[in-house]
Order: sequence, then structure tokens, then C-alpha cells
Amino acid sequence: MFKVTVLTYIFRVIKLEIMKKGALIRNLFLAGLSLLCSSYTLCLFCKKQGIEGHVYLVTGNQMPSPDIQRQPPKGVKTTLYIYELTNLQQVTRVGQSGLYRAIHTKLVKTVTTDKNGYFKVKLPPGRYSLFTKEDTMFYANWFDGANNIAPAEVSAKKWTKVEVKMDSKAVY
Repeated sequence: MFKVTVLTYIFRVIKLEIMKKGALIRNLFLAGLSLLCSSYTLCLFCKKQGIEGHVYLVTGNQMPSPDIQRQPPKGVKTTLYIYELTNLQQVTRVGQSGLYRAIHTKLVKTVTTDKNGYFKVKLPPGRYSLFTKEDTMFYANWFDGANNIAPAEVSAKKWTKVEVKMDSKAVY
């Protein structure tokens, strides 16, 4: 925000000086400066990385069977909680489930999915853990080899695609 204010101030000072020189020069300069500032602002403030994907609700019997053809999971409107990368030792876990009473790392951002479960959130490069909520509990049920919960890694200028499944009421 500060950089936009500085650019606006510079733009106004230069505009006042050029207004003294003539309409044609002024108009050409303002058109060029506007183009430069809009391109500069877009490149400077637009972060082109983060996480995008879908959150799906999965319930019921999910056991494989040759007689039953499963429907694909449905996207769900919900809130996704994005924390600093979180290990099993940094949560208050409910038994051996994927439910957590508390997460003891920093909440980085929340994002609300659309009705189809789609979300896209800009984030700086880094490693994060993704949680949803079921009632008052946080939920995530996949881990990496180091027991980090629901990890997602964001690289510079890249979008990380993820699928989050809310399947605490599913049977596998």
C-alpha cells in the first residue's frame, strides 16, 4: 500500500510540472506514465503462487466392491484453515483420529471454498498444513513421512494443486 501511495505522489508532482509545458506533451506523458505505473503495480504486487484445489465431503461405505460403483465425492462449501507446517507433536489430538482440539502453530490464512469446494489462495513460498473443521474440532487425516499433518508446499511463482477430503464419517 505504501508503494502505491508513493507512486501516486510522484505521479501528481510530475503531472503538475508537465501541465506547464503544453497539452500534447502532457497527454502523451500521462498516457505513457499510466501504462508504466499500471504494469509496474501489477508486477510488483501480484503474487503468482499459492495453493488451489477442492475440498470434498466423503461419507458412508467406501470399501471397494465389484458390485458397487461409487459416485465421485462432492465438493463442499467450507472454510480451509492454513497453518504453518504442523507436526503431530504440535497439536492436541483426539485419540488416534484425524480430529484435533487445538493446533499449536501459527494460523497463516483462512479461505472459504465456493459451493463446489473450489478455492484458490495466494501464499508466500513455504510449507503449510491444511485443516478443515468439523463442529469445533479441526480435521486432517493425511501425513508425510515426518508426521507433518496435511502438508502442502508452495514454490515461488507456482500454484500447488491439492485435494482435501473431509472423510471422518467415511468407512474404508
